[in-house]
Amino acid sequence: MDTITMTLWSETISFPILSVMTAIPLVTMLLVLLTPPPAIVLRLSFAGTILTFLLGLYLLAVFNPDQPGIQLYEKYQGMGLTYSVGVDGTNILFILLTTLLALLALVYNMTARHATDRIHVACFLGYEAILIGAFAAMNAMQFWLWCFLELVPVILMTLRTGSGQNRRWVVALLLQHWGSGLLMVLAGFLMLGFGIMLSTDVLSFDWLILKENNANLEYATLIFFLLLFGFAIRMPLFPFHAWLPVLAEQGTIASAGIFLVSLKLGIYAVMRFLIPLLPEVAEQWAWFVVTLSLIGIFYGVLLAFMQINFRRLLAFAIISQTGLIVIGLFDFNSYAMEGSIILAVSYGLATAGILLSLGMIYKRTHTAFIPRLGGMFDTNTAIAFLFVICALSTMVMPGTPGFDGIHLLLEGTIKGQGWFVAIAILFGNVLAVGLLLRAFQQIFIAAPKRFQGAFTYTHHTSSQPSPRNEWIIAIVICGLLIATGVNTSPWLHIIDQNLESIHSSPSSMGAAHPDALTTQSIISKDH
Repeated sequence: MDTITMTLWSETISFPILSVMTAIPLVTMLLVLLTPPPAIVLRLSFAGTILTFLLGLYLLAVFNPDQPGIQLYEKYQGMGLTYSVGVDGTNILFILLTTLLALLALVYNMTARHATDRIHVACFLGYEAILIGAFAAMNAMQFWLWCFLELVPVILMTLRTGSGQNRRWVVALLLQHWGSGLLMVLAGFLMLGFGIMLSTDVLSFDWLILKENNANLEYATLIFFLLLFGFAIRMPLFPFHAWLPVLAEQGTIASAGIFLVSLKLGIYAVMRFLIPLLPEVAEQWAWFVVTLSLIGIFYGVLLAFMQINFRRLLAFAIISQTGLIVIGLFDFNSYAMEGSIILAVSYGLATAGILLSLGMIYKRTHTAFIPRLGGMFDTNTAIAFLFVICALSTMVMPGTPGFDGIHLLLEGTIKGQGWFVAIAILFGNVLAVGLLLRAFQQIFIAAPKRFQGAFTYTHHTSSQPSPRNEWIIAIVICGLLIATGVNTSPWLHIIDQNLESIHSSPSSMGAAHPDALTTQSIISKDH
């Protein structure tokens, strides 16, 4: 097994950037709670979010993709507790995506009725800090604690600013699903830590120790399924998805952009904790996970076709996307894993753009029902532009990052699972293309099918987002999707940085190692 090196933050920069990026939103949250004037609340939230985003760009600038191992590593111990964080090619893009979408969601939220609600803004900032802390965590129990804390802002934002009438029932459903998932993950991590203690005589949940001492782990299969099912609820993977369509329909769109990043937390957990810590069991049961994922791809698309509420439609589309990404993770070769990571990041940005555009539509029309919408293209150009570019990206069209991601995923799937699974993925993607094109045609091109009252084609009012805010969001998201789609090589270079040593499986990944050296050359040939 390859030894993974840890490069301390002090060897690269002059301050612990990951801890600072986590602390800034938390400090800003406390200041917001202590600040009565609404105007100050908005300024403080923007200042903290912009500073965190700038630090995210600096993090990307100082990260060295040619240096193997975990970089900018921090570890502090005291009172029997351990705090450790670090970045590599697996998590750095997710951290950057979190800071970007937090800023864009705040721009979207500027003119909402709760834009200066201190509790809502504080929850939003706390949510950003929780996601950064979870993505950067290099300790299993530390990761679990962040996931547990995530319940607080989600529940409060749903209760205070949700748009549905059954918000308390939604919160109860969320607690039921997320709570059971958290309990399973906690049990799995505890069994993992105590199982390692039998061979090392030291109880530790440090990721590096768990990875390097898991060869003779007892009850590995039970631990695998506890973690798999716990993470599956969080992704969500079929059939653990029931909470997502309900929350999408009843919850708040104002913070949906950053919430979509949190959906990728379950996928990241599989990449960070499940496959690297239990590689042999993961390879043994890969067929089971791939089967669930294939069902999820078609189940999500077919259920999405049946929806007339655009929030539920997007929720089922995300379930379909999740199945596609998970197949790549369990192909156990470099092609597929690279494709899954870049698709997870691309889908996170694109689906956030779609949901924000739908939120802008909801503010104008006060309805989420597609038959009541139509003909919005001429009067809502920014929204239409944002929707169609993001939809094309989720369709993995050429010129978007999803195109290279699906290319790599299919290459890896053919190697790992065979042609049948690869063809099924392609067919599922074709259905997704039809789904999103149909939604675009119904919302923006076709005439409304039902009477929708006096708000049909209203122009901007003081209660609606200004065109400037809409165009800022549209230009930033679409520009990033197009720019990264034209040249994905830098992103693949970052993802490649630690892929082999972290996600190596005793047989499959070892055999695929020579292929990993040529991944970027394959992409460059396609361009």
